[in-house]
Amino acid sequence: MNDSGKRMAKVPVILILASFIVVVAGMKAASPILVPFFLAVFIAVICAPPLFWLQRKGVPKVIALLSILTGILIVGLLFGALLGPPLNHFLRSLPGYQERLSTLIGTSISWLHEKGINIPADEVPLTFNPGWVMSLAGGMFSALSSVLTNAFLILLTVVFILLEAADLPKKLQMVLKNPERSLSTIEKFSRNAKRYLVIKTLISAAVGLVIWLWLLILGVDYPVLWGTLSFLLNYVPNIGAILAALPVALLALVQLGVGSALLAILGFAVVHIVIGNIIEPKLTGKGLSLSTLVVFLSLVFWGWVLGPIGMILSVPMTSLVKIALESYEETRGLAFMLGSGAEIEWMDLKPRKRLRRKEKIDL
Repeated sequence: MNDSGKRMAKVPVILILASFIVVVAGMKAASPILVPFFLAVFIAVICAPPLFWLQRKGVPKVIALLSILTGILIVGLLFGALLGPPLNHFLRSLPGYQERLSTLIGTSISWLHEKGINIPADEVPLTFNPGWVMSLAGGMFSALSSVLTNAFLILLTVVFILLEAADLPKKLQMVLKNPERSLSTIEKFSRNAKRYLVIKTLISAAVGLVIWLWLLILGVDYPVLWGTLSFLLNYVPNIGAILAALPVALLALVQLGVGSALLAILGFAVVHIVIGNIIEPKLTGKGLSLSTLVVFLSLVFWGWVLGPIGMILSVPMTSLVKIALESYEETRGLAFMLGSGAEIEWMDLKPRKRLRRKEKIDL
């Protein structure tokens, strides 16, 4: 291939990269609009199964939609009533907690000096500053409360998405060149996406409820806030559990002492081991798990593009991309690359089970 041919071969890659950069820059600039829209899509996907279930039971479309919207409003008002007062109090108390944490670190350094372990006190805040963890939690709560100020826009978008969802297959059938194959693929993606998001939401709610009860028993301040944070960050596997546990452990350390901090960490560990590693894979299937590297990169990327809410939505959006890639034979290899190492064994079990069943039939 001559030089001009090589240059021509490189043009599509350059165009793809340039297009990607332009799209990402546009998304970052439009994040105040995109974040409420993505939240509306997220809520609509979760609410679609009960809406269609009510319609299959003979409930008129308008009444079914009003019932779903009433449920969303009740949940939203309940969240606002539960989170509003403790959130405002926590944000006001955050500088005080950070100051007490710095004092505790200084006392620990002095104790280590007495034991003959010399640690430069001036360099500790530069290399190890746990106060940023609590600031991160406060920033995430602030971002969530600011997004909820667009509740009317989000709710209106949810209404239009749900109204459009029922008629979308008919419209696609008129537009697509090969409607049977395309609609089958779209239906498979829609079914898997709804199942994943509904199960993940229920599991995250269970995690948040258990964490709330455990911290309430221990006497840690603001258990409702930390239960909500655990619910939100449970959408981020592995890393989310650590991000949710760190501010709670630091708050318990400052407020109640080392023993309560260790008990708080133990509670998080038990909940995420039992629910995250035992119950959740049985319900969602290991085939939907993501690589830890992919989880981390998506967390950083979407957090940079869309802010703290992007961090929460990063893994659900990446999982939906993976489900979409799995729906097409041509892109199934890319979906496999996004998966975790455990997925290899899970996918390899299918032919083994079929072989065992065949051997039993032959016998």
